[in-house]
Amino acid sequence: MVIFCKNNIENTLHHWVSENHYQSLVIICDENTYQFCLPKLGQLIEKAIIVNIPAGEQYKNLETCQKIWHTMTHHHLDRKALCINLGGGVVGDMGGFCAATYKRGIDFIQIPTTLLSQVDASVGGKLGVDFEGFKNQIGVFKEPNLVLIDTIFLETLSEREKLSGFAEIIKHCLISDKKMWDKISNTNFENQDIDFLVNHSVAIKSKIVEQDPQEKSIRKLLNYGHTIGHALESYFLGTPKPFLHGEAVAWGMVAENFIAYKLGYLTDKELEEITLFIKQHYSKPYLSSEMIENVINLTFQDKKNEQGKHKFVLLKSIGEAVFDVEVNISEIKSALSYLNAII
Repeated sequence: MVIFCKNNIENTLHHWVSENHYQSLVIICDENTYQFCLPKLGQLIEKAIIVNIPAGEQYKNLETCQKIWHTMTHHHLDRKALCINLGGGVVGDMGGFCAATYKRGIDFIQIPTTLLSQVDASVGGKLGVDFEGFKNQIGVFKEPNLVLIDTIFLETLSEREKLSGFAEIIKHCLISDKKMWDKISNTNFENQDIDFLVNHSVAIKSKIVEQDPQEKSIRKLLNYGHTIGHALESYFLGTPKPFLHGEAVAWGMVAENFIAYKLGYLTDKELEEITLFIKQHYSKPYLSSEMIENVINLTFQDKKNEQGKHKFVLLKSIGEAVFDVEVNISEIKSALSYLNAII
């Protein structure tokens, strides 16, 4: 269940918690949401155990999970406890994973505080952590008991963080709504109706997830841009200039569009239209030959792969996508080289 509570997060949360009679509460946040977002939950925080974890994708691992589980165990939380995950995708993915596995599962709710998590990560019940340098390698499917979305939290974000989330909005339009793509692609970012677009993206993702909760078929469409995007994100994570998730996905979409173009799906006009829009909003990576090989190696861990074969989600046209398209290494290499050729 998703509830939009514009400027009313404290009352909505307090009412829901009171109705469900939880014996104890734990709130998981990171150092940023602890400072900027936690106070917006009001008096509820006085009754809760607060777990404050370091911010950043590099801490989305089993070591941090152990600290969360230790705190839950130390405070004798039982299966009647509620876990509230207050943060972006890292907090939501990891906090939900810890809740879903602690004592074989306690209730949890997601309160996404970034644009990225509001339009994507908080909806659909994908939970997990990174492992050995691979994104979301360890995890489970488990729907939260509630998702509370309040765009008031977006006021705490930098422009770069907002643009990272905007990439997932772009993705949702490109895979299923050409009319909305036409609208956002002809509107300056500062003039985008973010409240409307959050609702729009949640509706698209929720509809797809309802049809395919375990990602056996149509839900794979939501991974458009993510095969190469996750590989780019993972590769640059340990460098001085890491990508935010949405930034990597944006360029992942561009690279995968080049494959779609070469396979005869997208027209050259569609390829150019999307590429130009991404270029206007996101800093472009440069990939040396060695870097390209390393990024390709990372794609072998993509969860859509089957029997050692790469299975991609590709645009058939703007507003329509297909999944389980087999792509070879040469085509991936050409797509990554295409990124370098963009001027």
